Amino acid sequence: MLIARSIAELRQHLAPSQRPAFVPTMGNLHAGHIKLIERARPQGDLTVASIFVNRLQFLPHEDFDSYPRTWEADCAKLEAAGCDVVFAPRETDLYPQPQTVKVQADPSLGDILEGEFRPGFFTGVSTVVMKLFSSVFSGKAHGVAVFGKKDYQQLMVIRQMVAQFALPIEVIGVDTCRAEDGLALSSRNGYLSERERAEALQLSLALRALGRDALATADALAKHLPALEAKAIDNLRQRGWQPDYLTVRRRHDLQTPQAGDALVVLGAAKLGTTRLIDNFEI
Repeated sequence: MLIARSIAELRQHLAPSQRPAFVPTMGNLHAGHIKLIERARPQGDLTVASIFVNRLQFLPHEDFDSYPRTWEADCAKLEAAGCDVVFAPRETDLYPQPQTVKVQADPSLGDILEGEFRPGFFTGVSTVVMKLFSSVFSGKAHGVAVFGKKDYQQLMVIRQMVAQFALPIEVIGVDTCRAEDGLALSSRNGYLSERERAEALQLSLALRALGRDALATADALAKHLPALEAKAIDNLRQRGWQPDYLTVRRRHDLQTPQAGDALVVLGAAKLGTTRLIDNFEI
């Protein structure tokens, strides 16, 4: 497995490839990340993963400085999974100048849900992903990028960006990887205490219950949905959570659903000091 620190070094390693398959990560890898690598491998002629904790997508009060960095363990996992190249730039390698040119997500998609509670988040995500794409796929006729569906809204933002900029990249979404009890795997799960880890499953249970209630009132969903969402939020709050949103949206644009729309249930809530997200397509 080759390791590249600079964009020039990465492009040198990728020169023989005609169709790279790319998995961007922030490191601290778990089984969900490895599932993305395994999905990517047969899609291209060379598999690339990036490890970069992107300052642009963290708000000032968030955990950029304390975000877990587990370099040696990450490399061992990637090599065992068959990754060919790891791109691990320093901040000065990826942003040699202050990144004043940024990619702004469509506000109708990027300023709701996660974008409402983490303003600027999708600008940071879109900007770093565009820069990683330009580093990995420069000069390539085709490429593949693989993302997890746990970050459902992020996947939609990236797909829209790729479509509108006519990038020659196929974006593949992979189902959320879960622990045996159903908790969505996340690098931030490591912040949870033993008691919080046992409680954390309640977010996914609350979303499943909200989904069942939504399907039960599908013929008049728009009428009943505000009350159903308020009930789900209140139930979680009574357990000691601090919910940002628990909501049902239509899948294709995350707007308020109407009868007959394909649906997705999404939620974000803080348990103690740890903010967790999850979703289910229903």
